[in-house]
This record gives sequence, structure tokens and C-alpha cells, in this order.
Amino acid sequence: MKCNASKSSEGNGQKSLNCDDECARLERNRKLALALNIDPEAHKDDHVPYGAETLRMFRENVKWGQEQEREFRVFAADEAEKRLRFKAMPSHQRAFLHSLAEDFGFDSESMDPEPHRHVAIFKTPRFVMAPMKTLAECVRIRLTANAAAMSLVEEQRRLRSNNEAYNGFILMRPRFGLTIEELRSELALHFQSTPGLAFDISFLPSEEIVLKAKSATVTANLQPSSIEAAVKEMKPSIAKTISTKNLAAACQLCSSDTSLNILRREVDSSEHTDGWSRVAAKAATPRSAPRQVGVGEKSSYTVLGSRLKDAKRKKEEAENAKKEELGLVDDWEEEVRKEEAEMGLEGRVLEEEGDCGVRA
Repeated sequence: MKCNASKSSEGNGQKSLNCDDECARLERNRKLALALNIDPEAHKDDHVPYGAETLRMFRENVKWGQEQEREFRVFAADEAEKRLRFKAMPSHQRAFLHSLAEDFGFDSESMDPEPHRHVAIFKTPRFVMAPMKTLAECVRIRLTANAAAMSLVEEQRRLRSNNEAYNGFILMRPRFGLTIEELRSELALHFQSTPGLAFDISFLPSEEIVLKAKSATVTANLQPSSIEAAVKEMKPSIAKTISTKNLAAACQLCSSDTSLNILRREVDSSEHTDGWSRVAAKAATPRSAPRQVGVGEKSSYTVLGSRLKDAKRKKEEAENAKKEELGLVDDWEEEVRKEEAEMGLEGRVLEEEGDCGVRA
């Protein structure tokens, strides 16, 4: 790029761009990473804002998918545009547009019958902005993550299939703030139970803790099989202490070399069991069937119901008897109406008797 320098002008060689908010943010992150000794390349954001189905359809036709994504981004950046109509296309391409519109936060609709059926997308209140990452970037992120997961699985399979003799323990997910001195103090009684062995405690980069067994003295040269038998015998008591005192999430037998590289790891099925599987297992436990009540046999609920009914009836009878003794009535208005009716009836009877006397 030319600096446009001349005899009368220095050109652009001495000029610099003004730092905006984004530039200042990047500079702060750089200084913070430098101060904390963090490698920025190892802490990149691997969030994927697109659905798996969108990425699958994009990989089937990358070039065409990038063209549609470009249309989406231009439409998203234009605040005045509220609707975008695409040309007629096959159903599998319309499906990709619908899926991509969902990831962007647009509403989408297919219009017109075949062969003129096309897709129109609309901006709605749930749309905020276009995803920062492109579809191609997210595909690469997924491929990298899948490759890393496969390599991890292969590594775990290799460690479990190794025939190296166990020579220690590995503590997974230790308690936060746990120190080597505290761990050695809590496990001192277990270490003293095997005077022929000594244990070196070390932290691994994976935040796991290795308790490696070795001969207690230089002259004693224990065979790997002897060390393996000893640590297998110690495993139940050490695992119980670690669980009781909440020192770590799990304890497994392991085999490590002089550089603390894990050569073999014990297979612990409970460690890889999902919590939802445990819940399902509890739900799947057989339940006792309710006991069938024989003919003519009264259940406990029937007996309890009859007793309550008898008690309620006796209470009502006692209250009615008390009211009769005191001359009380439940509804005094109804009682007054009855008395008035009786008095009216008596008056009519007297009038009829009087009329009969006059006629006589």
C-alpha cells in the first residue's frame, strides 16, 4: 500500500487510526491475558449459534448456502427492510431457508403453489441482530470439536486396554482449595498400614491428583505386581475416606510413569453414568402391587370411614337433644312463620264457628 509521500508531504506513513471502543476492548483483553498468562488461542469462543440441521444442510451445498447467508445478512443490516422474498426453489432448499431464518430470529413462510412456491422472511420483535459467526466458521468449530472428542475417546480406550500394572490412585475432581499437605494428613493412616510403600502426591495439568506408590526404601525393590496387589487392597478404604471427607468426586486405580503420564486407568462405570439414568433407574424399580380385598372383608379405609360416620351421627343427636331441652331452634324466622300460620288457621276456625252460631 503506497504511503503517498512526497517532497512536500510525509504521506500516510506517520498516520495511525484512532482507537474506538472495539479497539479499546481488544487491548484490555490482550493486557488481561498477558497478566494472567492465558493463551488467547486456547480460549476462543466455540459457541455455535446455528442448529445442527442448519449446519447439515449447509454442508450439502456450501457455495449456494453462503449465497443465501449473504442475502440474510444484508437484509438483517438494513433497518428499513422488513420483508425479503426469495425466488422459487425446490423443497429441500426452502427447508434450509426456514431453518436459517429460525437461527437468525426471523419469521418465514412458504407462498404460492408449485412450481412457483417460494419463501418470504419477515423481521419480528424477537430479531436482534445477525449471528456474529458465519456458517462456515461454525462448521469448522464443530469438526474440530468432533475430532477432539474422538481423540479423547480413543485415548480413554487406549488407557483402559493397557496392561500396565497399577501403581497408584488418581483422584478426579478434587475439592476446591485442597492442598497436598491436607490430603496427606487425611490419608496418613492408610499410608501407614503399608510400611513397605511410600506415596508421592502430585497435581496433574488436568486438575486431577495422582497418588503414586513406590518402594519405601532404596534397598527394597518391589515388583510391579506386588505394588499392584497392595494398592488394590488399599483401594476400598481409601475410596471410603475420600468420599466421607469430601476430598474428591471419585478415586480410581491408575498406572503412571516417571513423568506422571497416565498409562492406564481403572474403568469405573458409576463415574460415567448419567444422572438422568440414575433417576430412570429409580423410576423403573418394581412397585408392590396393592393387596386385593377379599369378598366380605372390610378394608382399613372402610372401617375408618364408618367410625367417623358413627361419631358424627352421635354428635348431631347430642346437639339436637340439647337444643330441645333449652327450647332452641335452628332457624327462628322459619319458626315465626310457622307460628303465624298456626295463629291464622286458628282465627279462621273461630270465625267459621261464629258464623255457624249466628245461622243457628
